[in-house]
Amino acid sequence: MRRTRLIITGIVIGIIILIGGYIFYEKTFNAPFLDDKALEDLKAKAAEQNELAFMQPLFQPAEYPEKDPLKNAYFGELHVHSSLSFDSYLFGNRLTIDQAYHFAKGTSMENAIGETMRLTRPLDFVAVTDHAESFGLFEACADSNISEAQKEGCQMFERPNLKFFLELRELGEQRPIINPLEVNEGKERARFFANMTWDKIVSIADEHNEPGIFTAFAAYEYSPVLPDSGKHHRNVIFRNSHVPKNAVSAFDALTEIDLWNMLSEDCKDPCEFLTIPHNPNRSWGLAFASQTIDGDAYTIDDWKQRDKFEPLVEMFQVKGSSECSIGFGSTDEECNFEQFFPPCKDGQDTDCISPTSMARDGLKKGVLLENEIGFNPLDFGMIGATDNHNASPGDTEEWDYRGSSGAFTGPAKSRLSTGSRTTLINNPGGLAAVWSEENTRDSLFDAMQSKEVYATSGTRIRLRFFASFDYQSNLAELDEPIETAYNQGYPMGSTINSSQNKSPTFFVLAEQDLLDAPLDKIQIIKGWTEKGELNEEVVDVICSEGRLVNPSTNQCSPIDTKVDLTDCSFDKSRGAKTLKALWTDSNYSPQQNAFYYARVIQNPTCRWSTYDSLRYEVEPPKDYPATITEMAWSSPIWIKNN
Repeated sequence: MRRTRLIITGIVIGIIILIGGYIFYEKTFNAPFLDDKALEDLKAKAAEQNELAFMQPLFQPAEYPEKDPLKNAYFGELHVHSSLSFDSYLFGNRLTIDQAYHFAKGTSMENAIGETMRLTRPLDFVAVTDHAESFGLFEACADSNISEAQKEGCQMFERPNLKFFLELRELGEQRPIINPLEVNEGKERARFFANMTWDKIVSIADEHNEPGIFTAFAAYEYSPVLPDSGKHHRNVIFRNSHVPKNAVSAFDALTEIDLWNMLSEDCKDPCEFLTIPHNPNRSWGLAFASQTIDGDAYTIDDWKQRDKFEPLVEMFQVKGSSECSIGFGSTDEECNFEQFFPPCKDGQDTDCISPTSMARDGLKKGVLLENEIGFNPLDFGMIGATDNHNASPGDTEEWDYRGSSGAFTGPAKSRLSTGSRTTLINNPGGLAAVWSEENTRDSLFDAMQSKEVYATSGTRIRLRFFASFDYQSNLAELDEPIETAYNQGYPMGSTINSSQNKSPTFFVLAEQDLLDAPLDKIQIIKGWTEKGELNEEVVDVICSEGRLVNPSTNQCSPIDTKVDLTDCSFDKSRGAKTLKALWTDSNYSPQQNAFYYARVIQNPTCRWSTYDSLRYEVEPPKDYPATITEMAWSSPIWIKNN
């Protein structure tokens, strides 16, 4: 028995633990595993939900716009897990990577407990990012040459077993991390099995990739663990099917620098990659720190690597917003949007937000580094994603939230029960929006590298953001302003040189998601250094219904809109379908290194927890907001002082 347990531990140690506690299981679920009866009970409860308690949008077929030099907006997902991720499998998800792509294209599916999942609108692009640390495990378990004890170990994971998960996770913070397959199979066999998984992923992505119709990227997630279920993970996205033979995992690369070095060595032209860190809010300050996970200080060469290979940051997903946090120089109330953690107190290192945890903090540090090392290695664009483990990419609509972790996050009764199987603090996650000439791997990848991308909290708001020192004064009044905005200025993601005698002017345009609520307002957030100090400013630049911005507060008055919590209907007559404005920074100084990004705020709608309350016919949870004001965040534009 002891030998069997040791072999079992060898099969999965570092996998389940490495990935960390996806949700707070030790606090939320006491059963050791879900047997067949428990799963059937969950399915029965799911079948009893009142799915007719509110109006649901009708399915919209995919649209395929023609190639456009002025760019089309494409919405997609760059962070989602299929059953190839071992944690996803352990959560009860059995949906494959192939099914994940079909779901993205509009196919209806059932999750682990029988709830129906379907996108109202298909996605334009997807990267399925299963954990590289899981690669090879299923192939090894299917191999006829493994021992009986190993077979027994594999069988233990055919049903979710939480107790074993927690036992293994306690060992997960050890470094270096040991590859369990190498322990059991030897290095050569372990690599053979892992490459089988990686080959399968690349092949399936190629099968689903249809230029002009749907883009599928070969991708995976690199997943080193931090204490207290922290995250310092990165999604690795490849331009095309020219990929390295091996998927570099946390077993191979101890730090992000090792990851970049190994990928650079293995991925040569025509192979090309980028990495995307996610969950800065759960990085315990490492996301934008000047050191690695092992405490080694970044060198100039390390910063150059980061600048080259990491153009984007995933700042919104199921585990909350990583835009900003009240404190550390941020004061605007929107920083409270879908927050997980409070600011760190003296002596606190985990389960809190530090000055290098959030995207806005990272952007401010970047302009400070510009002064110190001569370039800005943190000039990143911003995207959203889901990080769900249900093989349902882009399933971000509040009304359709089915949890994010298989059988452990459903049905509605369980999702609503604080202290049961999930926490009400979770959300459906966000989307990545890309401005690209056409829907192809090359065009989308180029746009991601140039950072002409933006994040949404799940809605499909269309957001444009440009800057110039020479915009004509009537740009926002033109019927077709985009060509002029490109010709006379620069889009989001750009860095432009300062002018000695002019202030920068910004053109911003936002269009409502027609299947969602109208728009409330557009804000511009500025961050800059002055005399070595970091500063920020938030300005309402245009508000719906003609509301004027108070120059003393930089804000307009709140819009009074209502949401009917009995059926989640909202007033479609209030707010704006389109907002556009030209704003000049009158406080700009040519001596400043500065960044600017736009934030669009939508009118309130029901939060997912309210929709689930209607399904279960109970009052919405009192300790959580009943409504949500969806948002979109542009990538910044940087003004560089020469």
